[in-house]
Amino acid sequence: MNVPATPAETLRSALAALLDGLPPRQAAQAVERLIASYRGATPTDAPILRDRADVVAYAAYRMPATFEAVRSALAAFAAAVPGWAPGSHADVGGGTGAATWAVTATWEGARPVTVLDWAEPALALGRELAAARPELRGAQWRRARIGAALTLDPADLVTVSYVLNELTGPDRAALVDAAASAAQAVVIVEAGTPDGHARVIEARDRLVAAGFRVAAPCPHSAACPVVPGQDWCHFSARVSRSSLHRQVKGGSLAYEDEKFAYVAATRFPAEPASARVVRRPQIRKGQVLLDLCEPEGPLRRTTITKRHGDLYRTARDTAWGDPWPPQP
Repeated sequence: MNVPATPAETLRSALAALLDGLPPRQAAQAVERLIASYRGATPTDAPILRDRADVVAYAAYRMPATFEAVRSALAAFAAAVPGWAPGSHADVGGGTGAATWAVTATWEGARPVTVLDWAEPALALGRELAAARPELRGAQWRRARIGAALTLDPADLVTVSYVLNELTGPDRAALVDAAASAAQAVVIVEAGTPDGHARVIEARDRLVAAGFRVAAPCPHSAACPVVPGQDWCHFSARVSRSSLHRQVKGGSLAYEDEKFAYVAATRFPAEPASARVVRRPQIRKGQVLLDLCEPEGPLRRTTITKRHGDLYRTARDTAWGDPWPPQP
């Protein structure tokens, strides 16, 4: 009996097929240039992805990491809203559509999907890739300026992934407000850096002010307890490395860890985790140290020892980003 390919497997195969027609050296050079552009501190009002070669190279390099980060955020969100699934999805600044694949991997079935981006080559490639997945073949790919002039049609879920860093402060605020006005649920993902965390907190505050409640990762909708300049909240998703990844980064490992920050907020009831593990658990002889974000007070470290029996065994299997105590 043939087991249908998962969205992750289908995406990996589709990206590999694209690279077959692009010389490895050209792909690596395009990725290096694009990484330098995306890491620039100055927001731009022009698309960074200029042509198909740019888009193919960058999609092959970045789509798997974006997919895994967004899928991790969506999994935490889905756990907080059991029984709910989006009836429609808008992906703002979605480029080649990694977040649409992540939504498909989180909730089964097809739904109306709209991807908005200002780079036409990215939209064209996203449409081409989506043809490999039945649930995404009907998606709409629309060119739009992402900023203060953006208007969104109503959607159950709006995703915004790795976009806020490309915008000015006023455009970031306008985008979050537009998402809040259009959606029942908003999921925002940024790079897992201090600056990325700051952008997520800024967006989180605007969503809460607009009447949303935080479903993940936070166990509450109150002010974030992380002290700016001293720490930042982020998580990690494991990504299988392609040959292009290894060529660009000069690494030999078959995987890398994508660090990301995120917030998922809703207008409908949610059941956030009682607490969230916000650092990689430290496993020592006879004990596990967990750093937790809890509903009240600052971040707290708790120690689970062998004396805790089953809870200790569970703690040894607990991962960074998991709820605590474990949800059934």
